[in-house]
Amino acid sequence: MIKKHFLFLFLAGALISGTFADSNILKPYQTGDWASVVTSGKGAPMAIHFWGVTCPACVKEMPQWGKYIKTHPNAKIIFIQVDDVSSDSIKKMLSKADLENANNYYVASPFDERMRYEVDPKWHGETPTTIFIDKNGKTSRKTGLIDFQKLQNTLGASS
Repeated sequence: MIKKHFLFLFLAGALISGTFADSNILKPYQTGDWASVVTSGKGAPMAIHFWGVTCPACVKEMPQWGKYIKTHPNAKIIFIQVDDVSSDSIKKMLSKADLENANNYYVASPFDERMRYEVDPKWHGETPTTIFIDKNGKTSRKTGLIDFQKLQNTLGASS
């Protein structure tokens, strides 16, 4: 009888800790969240990188982001995955890129025109795309692969 209770408590604890682990890896992002994501940088220069599991350029580039984060642990970088895919697919790619501990979001509702317009009215949703926000809150957008030396220059000494 005691063994059954112990097994139940062990399995319940494992399930709960797994749930909390997932929330640390992936946070939902939806229309209306842009302002809070931008202000999470607290006035420091930051980069918000939109990527997709099904984007070949993203697959190629994500490990480079992982290396950058490893060598610049204080860099303010947020990753937002935009494809309608399983969380397992997202986690697998983040793990391969050594980004499972980065600031990761996934689009929890359709990645539609309203959501893209909120980020940048001229953006059509192509990936990879990185939005840079300077210390004054001014934004700029780079679509395509990142030049990591320019990224370092943009983010400055804070990274």
